Amino acid sequence: MTASKERLIRVLLVDDHTILREGIRSLLADEPEIVVVGEAADGEEAVARVAELEPDVVLMDMVMPKMNGLEATRVLRETAPSTKVLILSMYDDDEYVQQVIQAGASGYLLKGVAAEDLVRGIREVHAGSSFLNPAVAAKLIEDYVRRVQGDTPAAGREPLSAREREVLKLIAEGNSNPEIAAILHLSRKTVESHRTNIMRKLDVHDVTGLVKYALRTGLIRLD
Repeated sequence: MTASKERLIRVLLVDDHTILREGIRSLLADEPEIVVVGEAADGEEAVARVAELEPDVVLMDMVMPKMNGLEATRVLRETAPSTKVLILSMYDDDEYVQQVIQAGASGYLLKGVAAEDLVRGIREVHAGSSFLNPAVAAKLIEDYVRRVQGDTPAAGREPLSAREREVLKLIAEGNSNPEIAAILHLSRKTVESHRTNIMRKLDVHDVTGLVKYALRTGLIRLD
């Protein structure tokens, strides 16, 4: 039995990796009440596609060229407030999640999540609820408890913007300024400016210090 057209949850897939979009589209094809109405490869395209297609839910990646998921979410909160954004990301850092929720996202899932959790997340944000990956929710609760107990000073909040975190991650992974500029579709001068601001904000003055910070905050991991 198929869902009626009026009850279908219309979903837009946003990720710069074609294979991931194809995988999610195939997975959601088995859900009779969910229909994928379109795809986008970056934040700018996502904003345009939302205006064109008016989906109920946008399944949004975080790190993308031209406009990242955080920036796109902020734009959609203003331009398409009735469309729900569900972030699908590889990052589980609690400060990162808080930035996304503050930007207007209704939910946050980690890549690699079970298929049933992805479907449940889409259903719940469409229904007006918030939905967090269980591991992410646990970390947010732990962080809240630490703050209430006074173990984490207010000044300890994430000092970097989402774009600066993207640049820092690529620096920590060993990319040069020209390589980072190419990956993020930025000018070399802009990348150099981000690098300078990152070092100033973190009071770190060499790449080794940046790598240590990235490891400590979960931006990169030693496998």
